[in-house]
Amino acid sequence: MDGSLADAAAWGLGIIGWRWAGGTAKALWLGVLGLGVWAPVALDLLFGDPQRGHPVAELGRLIAVLERVLRRVLVRIGPTPLREKAAGTLLWLGTVGAAGGAALLVEGAGYALAGPLGAALVGATVTWLCIAVRGLGRAAVEVEAALAAGDLALARARVGRIVGRDTDRMDEDGVVRAAVETVAENTTDAVVAPLFFALLGGAPLAAMYRAVNTLDAMVGYRDARYRHVGWWSARMDDGWNWVPARLTGLLMLAVAACVPGWSARRALAVWRRDASKHPSPNSGIPESVLAGALGIQLGGRNWYRGVPSDRALLGDARRGRTVDDIRRSVAMLYGTTAGFVLLTAVLGWTVFGTIGADGS
Repeated sequence: MDGSLADAAAWGLGIIGWRWAGGTAKALWLGVLGLGVWAPVALDLLFGDPQRGHPVAELGRLIAVLERVLRRVLVRIGPTPLREKAAGTLLWLGTVGAAGGAALLVEGAGYALAGPLGAALVGATVTWLCIAVRGLGRAAVEVEAALAAGDLALARARVGRIVGRDTDRMDEDGVVRAAVETVAENTTDAVVAPLFFALLGGAPLAAMYRAVNTLDAMVGYRDARYRHVGWWSARMDDGWNWVPARLTGLLMLAVAACVPGWSARRALAVWRRDASKHPSPNSGIPESVLAGALGIQLGGRNWYRGVPSDRALLGDARRGRTVDDIRRSVAMLYGTTAGFVLLTAVLGWTVFGTIGADGS
């Protein structure tokens, strides 16, 4: 491995440790783990999401622009299901390619300005912007605070910022369920999955995953408007999340085993019984595990753009849902994040032991 731009792009988060320690494999792993996973998590916990100019928001604007352009083309040539699917595939390729290319570009700029150190620092920053531990947790707690104050209208407005379903019909229990379900689902989407891909391919792959997930959130619907245009985006999100969702489930089981009053055994049973009932092959895993761990039931009727969507029930209603379950879901979010960091540390330690004391 040399100091080429390709190395800086794919392994920019680990190059600094590799170069500083004379090219040993041990130092490379330490750099990948430290700057590729631990530093972005630390930055997120310290600073949260930027309030202005967040790249994910800019990504959303790009998706909207590309969609408008493609729909104008469809109007001119005549929309058919096949052409809409082709347009949706082009939308996916353009957006994901732009996200990965932008990450490569800024890492390359960092490398040009400050060598491996610059690429590493820029890459760590990009990965930080791809995760949202503190932001997701804070948003959920704000919903809980509104409910605790008896302000249902405010709670609906706040939960509407983090869910795609309609909120105007929700009662207090519906708001609680929406918040708990979105925290569980986004434990994969906003934490484990981007860190998993950062570990595999650095900031560019993490940025590409974030684009995949944003596309699914914006166009991956089954209504008349997006049934065909969003088809490819929805399928790709399912594929990219397959491994991270199952890793998230395992990490959540470990957290449940460590928290008094939670049940890992019950969580595993509910996962095995109910996760496959969810419309998504992935989202049902963290939701069912959390439901089982807490002894509550999730799922039921949601509304999307005025259209009802009945979801299978996950878990057993051993007790009724309460406002406190929102905070418990946030505790699971933080515990799972810590579990992922610990897992990578154990992985690194195992690799170091296999490599040997000389690090060769």
